[in-house]
Amino acid sequence: MSFTLAIVGRPNVGKSTLFNRLVGKRLALVDDQPGVTRDLREGEARLGDLRFTVIDTAGLEEATDESLQGRMRKLTERAVDMADICLFLIDARAGVTPTDEVLADILRKRARHVILAANKSEGSAADAGVYEAYGLGLGEPVRLSAEHGEGLNDLYSQLMPVSDEFEKRAAAEAPQTEVLLNEDGEAEDPDAVRTPTAERPMQVAVIGRPNAGKSTLINTILGEDRLLTGPEAGITRDAISLQIDWDGLPVRIFDTAGMRKKARVQDKVEKLSVSDGLRAVKFAEVVVVLLDAAIPFEQQDLRIADLAEREGRAVVVAVNKWDIESEKQQKLRDLREAFERLLPQLRGAPLVTVSAKTGKGLDRLHAAVEKAYDVWNRRVTTAHLNRWLAGMIEAHPPPAPGGRRIKLRYMTQAKTRPPHFVVMCSHPDKLPDSYSRYLINGLRQDFDMPGTPIRLHMRSQSDKNPFKGKKKSTPSRLRKHIQGKGTPPK
Repeated sequence: MSFTLAIVGRPNVGKSTLFNRLVGKRLALVDDQPGVTRDLREGEARLGDLRFTVIDTAGLEEATDESLQGRMRKLTERAVDMADICLFLIDARAGVTPTDEVLADILRKRARHVILAANKSEGSAADAGVYEAYGLGLGEPVRLSAEHGEGLNDLYSQLMPVSDEFEKRAAAEAPQTEVLLNEDGEAEDPDAVRTPTAERPMQVAVIGRPNAGKSTLINTILGEDRLLTGPEAGITRDAISLQIDWDGLPVRIFDTAGMRKKARVQDKVEKLSVSDGLRAVKFAEVVVVLLDAAIPFEQQDLRIADLAEREGRAVVVAVNKWDIESEKQQKLRDLREAFERLLPQLRGAPLVTVSAKTGKGLDRLHAAVEKAYDVWNRRVTTAHLNRWLAGMIEAHPPPAPGGRRIKLRYMTQAKTRPPHFVVMCSHPDKLPDSYSRYLINGLRQDFDMPGTPIRLHMRSQSDKNPFKGKKKSTPSRLRKHIQGKGTPPK
């Protein structure tokens, strides 16, 4: 998905009808009664060759108190802040209302990019409302009929240049992952392997449960109170990115919302905040999983760390609030034992104790982030890998299920970020997972790749006889001798 489009407007202008039209399904309830939509609903939209995320919002009203309408308005404003583009929908047959004018003023102040659309504009009865829309000062309105699918070509022409702009921005900001390697273990595209610079800084996301101290940690790294903090859990809602120079290391650091168990997340704003944090993880190169020293390795902590590993990101585990811990040595031993036992897929990943409040341990965290990034980019030549593989097979040969020995013939590294290795073998489907783990643990230990996600793929390489099935030919001299026509061959 290249960008996010939020459909906003006052109640009953056809937002849900247009949402259903764009996603190609009747996901949102539609009725003539205003105020049917109360929650935010996301869908994957298609318009021509454009693919984007569309958000259906509740009708914006002028209420600002804690009433139902006021809470719905806050939720919609949250969607406006998150979206890359806001599609402001008015009812062309009703014309521009005072509420539309208020909402247009809000969008001018808060939205990054606004497209004005006049819905229900089929027929001449809507002409007057379309002309009135020019007075909102949001440019030329797009004439739409969400119910009949009219005007979508005009909407496409408005979205296309904006989509190209967001794709270029995403390409500039997104980390280069899964870099292809040649036989010598060198990158096929040398520009893909880079040292972080001010133009392309290292992307670091700080994630964890609510109230673990993520915003406080980033404020301490910055040396100023840029992010709102406090004793209450769940203060951060957006995935906020800040570009900094961290002791000579150019970094774009993401502060994310605390992630609770899915069953406990009822508030719609919190759901949006968590999904925003998940997107930050996908954009990151290094993920710092921040734990609370008082209650480390809760079930949710394990899920968060596993998420970062499954996304293929370099992982650093940081234990915060270490300044209030009394039995530090015993606690550290317990933490390391629990880490090895509960997160075997991240065996060897850096475990750093810090105090976001006092700043103690931030030098160790900085070094751990740099080391994790280097390991994430680790490259090994094919010759070195195959010598290593021969030693591993000699020390512990692969099993022979059903009496058929599995032959591991050849190994190479296909990608980095994270490291991907390919082993050509016979019967790859019969090789047990335990042997793959044996090879992965050996790679971690022998090539100094602790903690980084390692991808190991087994591929089939058949052991075919090139002469199998071909008719055997008898040498001509032997054939003549058999027929009594020549001297026997020597």
